[in-house]
Amino acid sequence: MKTILSRLLTTTLLLAGCAHAGEVTLYTDDNYGGRAVTVRGATPDLSQLGFNDRASSVIVRSGTWELCEHAGFQGHCITLQRGEYRQLQGFNDVVSSVREVGDRRDDRDGRDGRDGRGPGWRGDRDERDGRGGGYGRREPIVLFAQAGFGGRRAELTGDVRKLDDYDFNDRAGSVIVNEGRWELCEHANFGGRCIVLNPGRYDVLDDMNNRISSVRRLR
Repeated sequence: MKTILSRLLTTTLLLAGCAHAGEVTLYTDDNYGGRAVTVRGATPDLSQLGFNDRASSVIVRSGTWELCEHAGFQGHCITLQRGEYRQLQGFNDVVSSVREVGDRRDDRDGRDGRDGRGPGWRGDRDERDGRGGGYGRREPIVLFAQAGFGGRRAELTGDVRKLDDYDFNDRAGSVIVNEGRWELCEHANFGGRCIVLNPGRYDVLDDMNNRISSVRRLR
């Protein structure tokens, strides 16, 4: 009798664990089109599923998931909570590994200097569906290489005297300011013509497009 009860209890616990396990579905095309693969556990190498560098949209059905550009959860990563992500702008066709991370945010501050970009750099992550709020944590200001928040981006936490140091000189075409008041200048060391941006979304930079060389926070 004890053996039967023990087995029933074990089965119940296993089923409960499965019920609370996270689940994410990756799609090869925008808007949840094309081939799809559903993952319910850590997958360090999507090439084993024939899905390396193929994800263009995502549905997180449960849990919080980390998607990384290299196998073994390396390189730049984004964190997605439960929801639908019809596009992965800036992270399209680069996902090589995924894992559930619960409710934590993977703080990668210690890796900022690994590629020589310095302390203000937060990598090449993107804003979810262009709505702001981002993948996981938000940085105070995000520069995008294209108008409409497209292309490569630089997420900054502090003053940058020379965007050339980040390979982003004269490249910004749109900006999202999540917090603070920022001055963006056309020359290094905050010289030349400057514009001041308050919190908001700037999908075009008009005559300052591709002319920004330095950035600093005013308040």
